Amino acid sequence: MPPWTRIRESNLQFWSRPFKIEGETYYKVAVKMATVLKHAKIYTGTEVIADGYIRFDKEIQALGPVSDYQVASGDQVVDLAGKVIVPGFIDVHCHGGYSFDTMDGDAAGLDEMVNDMVKDGVTTIFPTTMTQSPQNIKQALEAVAKVAKQNPVIQGIHLEGPYISPVFKGAQPEEYIKAPDVKQMAEWNQAADHLIRLVTYAPEHETAREFEEYCLANKIVPSVGHSNATREQMHASKASHVTHLYNAQREFKHREPGVTGHAMLENDMYCELIADGFHVCPDMIKLAYELKGADKLELITDSMRAKGMPEGISELGGQKVIVKDKQARLESGNLAGSVLTYDDAFVNIMKFTGCSVQEAIKMSSLNQAKEFGLSQKGSLEVGKDADLNVFDFDWNLKATYSYGRLFQK
Repeated sequence: MPPWTRIRESNLQFWSRPFKIEGETYYKVAVKMATVLKHAKIYTGTEVIADGYIRFDKEIQALGPVSDYQVASGDQVVDLAGKVIVPGFIDVHCHGGYSFDTMDGDAAGLDEMVNDMVKDGVTTIFPTTMTQSPQNIKQALEAVAKVAKQNPVIQGIHLEGPYISPVFKGAQPEEYIKAPDVKQMAEWNQAADHLIRLVTYAPEHETAREFEEYCLANKIVPSVGHSNATREQMHASKASHVTHLYNAQREFKHREPGVTGHAMLENDMYCELIADGFHVCPDMIKLAYELKGADKLELITDSMRAKGMPEGISELGGQKVIVKDKQARLESGNLAGSVLTYDDAFVNIMKFTGCSVQEAIKMSSLNQAKEFGLSQKGSLEVGKDADLNVFDFDWNLKATYSYGRLFQK
């Protein structure tokens, strides 16, 4: 018999070392506890359980109607009558918040930032870079890769710039903007421990075709953004994702559909939306929902370091940012990312479009998991990571569980 023996009974795990007393073999047993949330309305992403339960440790062990629940030793039961459970949110475009920014290149600060984001309901995140010097970008990528080894909430990196158009630079500093560079991209991907999953670029650049081939070969989704591309140029592109639809891109017009029109017309393209009501007005958010449908929209925050902080002066990529009335703007007046929290985005999309809770879950969890192959994420199913959010019936976020760990604001 090995010195340590694992014994499984139902949903419990025991670790024991055999020892003898007067010739008899005994085991010291430690019960692995499981959390059970009961009497909540559960939206799994594929079905709705009106009066349900869910049992989990790091992964989901069981869920279903409360009438099917069987008490097991070690269950820590929480009564959630009057509450709603939905899958944890996936934010694939987030620069910063709570005084931290991905471009700081500070591993300790980034780890703290990610844990603060979990309190907003985000259980999977792609920290997002911006156009800066090559050295600063590399340093930021290395920091994310370091933190990702210990904080599994990080499941990828979004490289936004520097391969964009100066015509639609937005808050990206023009001095560092350049054409897509495969060699440099490969070096950065190496520095990022191959965690880059999404890249924002302008496909009208002459080097874009070679760049796209590199991205696709390395499982990096090419996303058109900060781009002045025409519909014709977009037809030649292999971009399958649109960075913050409507914002910082050639707009939709009656004689030239531009990037926005192309995104609306192509059924296979995923489109990000900043649903704060400032970056895109509610009517235009509803238009995107009506044309694209819930299956191809992904809510993002595009938040910067001022999120969660008092109004006043902040900073983005070395540029002064003024935060007032839930808006972050450069001194020029340009919007500079957002201060949007993901739980607000989730509620806003239902308010702006009239979509169902199930559709809001598609836009906040399911679509991202599908697009980026996050097989353990997106929905509440046995065997998947225990990533879930608890709301009250007025859609106030009350708690978040990330890999079974409780986070609260």
